[in-house]
Amino acid sequence: MEPLQRENIRLAATVMIVRDKPGAATGIEVFMMKRPGRGDFPDLHVFPGGKVEESDWQPGLCPDLADTEASQRLGIDEGGLRYWVAVARECFEECGVLLARSADGSIGIPDEKRGALEASRQRLLKEQTTWHGMLKYHQLTIVSDRLVYFSHWLTPPSVPRRFDTRFFLAALPEGEVALSDTQETITGEWVEPAQALANHQQGLWQMIDPTLRSLDTLKDFANVDEALAEVKAEAHVRPWTSALGSQGMQPFRPDF
Repeated sequence: MEPLQRENIRLAATVMIVRDKPGAATGIEVFMMKRPGRGDFPDLHVFPGGKVEESDWQPGLCPDLADTEASQRLGIDEGGLRYWVAVARECFEECGVLLARSADGSIGIPDEKRGALEASRQRLLKEQTTWHGMLKYHQLTIVSDRLVYFSHWLTPPSVPRRFDTRFFLAALPEGEVALSDTQETITGEWVEPAQALANHQQGLWQMIDPTLRSLDTLKDFANVDEALAEVKAEAHVRPWTSALGSQGMQPFRPDF
């Protein structure tokens, strides 16, 4: 497997959670958060995400996707499933969205388990339990078939702490509510991709190039189903160029 860290570069995963724009015939919204003015990426508007951990190697929690297929999608030899586990974990930790399936096949947080799962989330944030332990306790598995690989970015060498990050796309499960109430974020909101780009152009939001280019792709989708289908078919992939590479964009896969 890839080492979790090589020199000052750490493996990471990010997820763009999208939903159809409420009350509109077309258009999608994506959940974005603002980082505090400290730590990694201070004051930036970002998508949920974070570092891949050693404990994220849990293939048993992804029954719908074999590691061989996950790794092939990413263009690595093995260990690709770690990204799916990591991005689902970060999504739940950072905004309370559970990208998981219960034993009866339902996706998301059932009303009767909402309180118990929120309590588990708080224990997870306090490191009083583990992600895989929590899922096993509640008899949940990750909806790896609903988490779609989107892009690959590497923080440029000019930054002291660098991240080798895989971006994913996922639909907000029906009935779930995204929150932003951890120490790692100060605000969270649903926003149309075009509006987020306008906020940046007007100097209201700070964002880095991977976020901007991801939003630029998302703004053209009419609805969530179209977005997921296009990304799953890899029709959204932009050809790699040296100019994009200078901003940190990596080839989607070595064969792309």
